[in-house]
Amino acid sequence: MSARIDREASPLGEPINLSRRRFLLASGTVTGALVLGFALPSGSARMQAMAAESKAAGTQVGAFLEIRPDSTVRLLCPFIEGGQGTYTAMAQIVGEELDADPSTFLVESAPPGEAYVVMENGMRITGGSMSVRMSYPTMRRLGALARAMLLQAASARLNVPVAALTTEPGRVLHPVSGRSLTYGEMAADALDLPVPDVDSVTLRDPSQFRWIGKPVRRLDAYDKSTGKALYSIDMQVDGMLHAAVQHAPRLGMTVGELRNEAQVKAMEGVHSVHRLPGAVAVVAERWWHAKRAVEAIQVDWQEAAADATGRVMPADFSTVAYRERLANEPGPGREAEKEGDFAGTLAKATTRVEATYHNQYLNHAQLEPPSALARFNPDGTLDIWLPNQAQDMFLADIAKCAAIDPSRINLHSPLLGGFFGRHFLYETANPYPQAIELAKAVGRPIKLIWSREEEFLRDALRPMAVVKFRAALDDKGLPVALEAVSATEGPTESLAGKPGDQPDPTALEGLAGKSYAIPHRRIAQNYVKGPVVLGYWRSVGNSLNDFFYEAFLDELADKGGQDPFELRLHLLRDNPRLTHLLQSVVELSGGWKRGPFTAEDGSRRARGVAMASPFGTETAVVAEVSIENGQVKVHDIWQAIDPGSIVNPAIVEAQVNGAVSLGLSQALVEEAVYVDGKPRGRNFDLYPILPPARMARVHVKVIESGAKMGGIGEPPLPAVAPAVANAVARLTGQRIRSMPFSSYTFSQPA
Repeated sequence: MSARIDREASPLGEPINLSRRRFLLASGTVTGALVLGFALPSGSARMQAMAAESKAAGTQVGAFLEIRPDSTVRLLCPFIEGGQGTYTAMAQIVGEELDADPSTFLVESAPPGEAYVVMENGMRITGGSMSVRMSYPTMRRLGALARAMLLQAASARLNVPVAALTTEPGRVLHPVSGRSLTYGEMAADALDLPVPDVDSVTLRDPSQFRWIGKPVRRLDAYDKSTGKALYSIDMQVDGMLHAAVQHAPRLGMTVGELRNEAQVKAMEGVHSVHRLPGAVAVVAERWWHAKRAVEAIQVDWQEAAADATGRVMPADFSTVAYRERLANEPGPGREAEKEGDFAGTLAKATTRVEATYHNQYLNHAQLEPPSALARFNPDGTLDIWLPNQAQDMFLADIAKCAAIDPSRINLHSPLLGGFFGRHFLYETANPYPQAIELAKAVGRPIKLIWSREEEFLRDALRPMAVVKFRAALDDKGLPVALEAVSATEGPTESLAGKPGDQPDPTALEGLAGKSYAIPHRRIAQNYVKGPVVLGYWRSVGNSLNDFFYEAFLDELADKGGQDPFELRLHLLRDNPRLTHLLQSVVELSGGWKRGPFTAEDGSRRARGVAMASPFGTETAVVAEVSIENGQVKVHDIWQAIDPGSIVNPAIVEAQVNGAVSLGLSQALVEEAVYVDGKPRGRNFDLYPILPPARMARVHVKVIESGAKMGGIGEPPLPAVAPAVANAVARLTGQRIRSMPFSSYTFSQPA
């Protein structure tokens, strides 16, 4: 596959059109840099470059490393940087084995291509907290391979055995003679040396790590803090026009008559007016002109019809009515987990507990508005810039939209202004098909930006679910049986347009697979297809299901006369890792005191505890709350997190803080409400997010247990909401069974 790479990453000039082979050769022979791709054919790095394009799928690795004459290192990262610190982490991992300071790295997003598939599961997406944990061994070996080649080159130059050489950051040393060579001096020599066998390189012992496990400064911090960082909305090319859209008020409606089309075409700066599937667009010289004009168009929208997946938005759809439908969905559901004899145990139990929980739809509500820049070139190729979390998946879809071969598409993946699961292939929720169609129609590059109102209208939402719990307690008040049946449509089912052969794991994660020693368990799903396009949201099913499960577990503790902290310890008694985690978060919080108690400021407070196990990482949270003016005030969140091992503790702490803020936002205030088939909130005025004044103090303890490396970006979120809910229930005596908590009015505790 050919791919265009912008060597200097300037969106203002014309990009240099280079295939991968030409890129490798130009980088190596013209600039004297060492360029290699891990697991390419045997032979010299130069021979690897020449053979790279002929390799079968799955035989090439995902990162190309360029060591330049000035000893700086250019790394094409398989993953997207969106604020989570992946670029820095990749520089730390590769730099550790290469023995190159991460601060000398220039990291850029790699283009699409099988060469960049480095994750253990064979996927290439930036999501699911998978980037670092799924590529860690491969990226380490890449750095070690490059270091071995530099040592070989230095051995030949200095005429000494490789065993007599060592390295320090950016240099090869011969300790006996005191001679040394920089990596940049060795790069050209290393290019023509045989590439060592991948299995022959020895990785560093963790006790020798210089950078992995250390709080290395973020590589993107300076550009972001000085405004130099470039996002999709910043991209420009010569001759481009701007576009804005007005979508149909309900999904599936089509464009009828434009009653004032002539007047709109005559507005300042307007180039043309276009009809699109389910939308109208205005192309103009400036985006503000396009926005004003498209909002002025008076459209006779035709009534909705089912979309390609059979989904239609009825004119009378409301979230309140849909929640009632979910709550009344009959049937036992399809089982995702079954252990022991739940039905028999429940039937014999003298103490039974039942409760129904539900959550709300959520927007992604990221601050970066959706955008895309599309340019058809004179040679028939297409350049397109857009935020995305999966380059190869997007490339395939772009090829279908543009009706051209993928090899003729140059997909550029700028920095993302946040992830949150927003930038995946959601039908009707992405602007690039519109940008492609408009660029074809006008024959000039088009940069399309959705306004905030259009983003909220067409976002793919976090699912809504209603979960019915039943449980049995023994004569000691301990839970011995638990059932959870969720009525919902999972995001993966939504993307497919139908249920699979088994329940959607993304709909039930956080309910199924819990570590608590409850011997008789049953977890099931009733699939209910709704009219809303659904998407992945930070921590996916865990974001709602851990709230349900952990809050219900506190109900069981109260019903059985158990302390919720002690109950969790008992149910985890055979799990040393989780026992230690739970004890650690309580120690971090200064000791367990459930309350209510009086704080130093005179306010009445209480604490709640919750746990979650998402994306290979274990977490435990303690929350301290009070009630102010009838609403919840969260004072402190203590979180202990065990991802097994980590790369950068500063990034981990930042991710925990960010996840806590989003977890509090969904728990306290966020909600996407539909009335008459339309979202009530089309901007942040009617879709509130957590204000700074309501953010809690966050205290973090990272535990490296040595378990297999887990994720970081998503795991800190799910346990936040139930910990807060459990604290509120203790403080007010009012059980919290739904989010957001703003739908409740709480009385001041006595």
